[in-house]
Amino acid sequence: MRIVHLLLTRNFAGSERHAIELANAQSEHHEVTLILRKSAQSDRPGGYAHRVDPRVRILWVSKWLGRWQARRLVQRLRPDVAHAHLSDGCKALGGLSGLEGQVLRVATLHICYKPQQHARLDALVAIASWQMDAIPAPLRAHTSQIDNWTLPYRPAADARQRLRAQHGIAPDAWVFGALGRMDRSKGFDLLLDAFERAGLPDDAHLVIVGRGAELEALRRRAMPRVILPGFSEQPADWLAAFDGFVSPARDEPFGLVFLEAMAAGLPIIATETQGARHLSAALGARMVPLEDAAALAEALKAQYAQRPPRCSRPMEAFSAEAKTAEVEAFYLRELALARAR
Repeated sequence: MRIVHLLLTRNFAGSERHAIELANAQSEHHEVTLILRKSAQSDRPGGYAHRVDPRVRILWVSKWLGRWQARRLVQRLRPDVAHAHLSDGCKALGGLSGLEGQVLRVATLHICYKPQQHARLDALVAIASWQMDAIPAPLRAHTSQIDNWTLPYRPAADARQRLRAQHGIAPDAWVFGALGRMDRSKGFDLLLDAFERAGLPDDAHLVIVGRGAELEALRRRAMPRVILPGFSEQPADWLAAFDGFVSPARDEPFGLVFLEAMAAGLPIIATETQGARHLSAALGARMVPLEDAAALAEALKAQYAQRPPRCSRPMEAFSAEAKTAEVEAFYLRELALARAR
């Protein structure tokens, strides 16, 4: 198949990782093109084009004319499938007309169904079952729920010792860890409050890895034994340095970080977001109410007291191979239906 992905964003986060990993995997057997904004180039903080497999062709569009240019590129390329990710990519693809039955226009619901982004498309991929109810019935008939995936957990052999030494953390200290974009939806302000409320002994540390608009404000608020190192190209190394994983999010549609923490075998504390509830059977997490720093503090205290060991979780259901095969089967089904109309 000839597949074009539209990813018109500026900074790298979980949704961008998903789209790039999908394009990279598909490039092994298909002709894949990725349309990116020039701001995704790797010579700036947040750039992510260096993550794209050399087999994937990259076509660049500008910031201000990006949607129009992306539509023109899809019209020129006439792929079998055009697959959009996030707001601008979906709006660009939704504005494409005249190729009905020739180009299948698909989007992944990285957040939730939004009529202004998704209503004019041909088919959708929902990443969690809770997203399905909001999709109008005619489009829901052309929607498949396919979980996200995670790549194999492969930290550097010295990651735990190295990162702890770099940040003055003793080998036998207990480290609560979190990963994510530093914005309000991720709830890291609540995690700082909870860690302070918990009043844990001096061998308890909190590490929050990521960047975003709230990073400096969070650093100013952080108490001793709280480390915010910024963005890491190697999150698996940090997962190796953690003893427990915490997701304090106010909103988490799915949560790739959950899969990463599961693959690392970490005990998990999570707020009751949509994503945590969707994954609850596999997650095995201690769940706490949303926006409840006191309950989160109690969960931190309980985990510190119990010090649960890492545990092996079956991850086959969340393998990239299995999930990208589901996406490909979905494409083929919807292409056959579109061409039969």
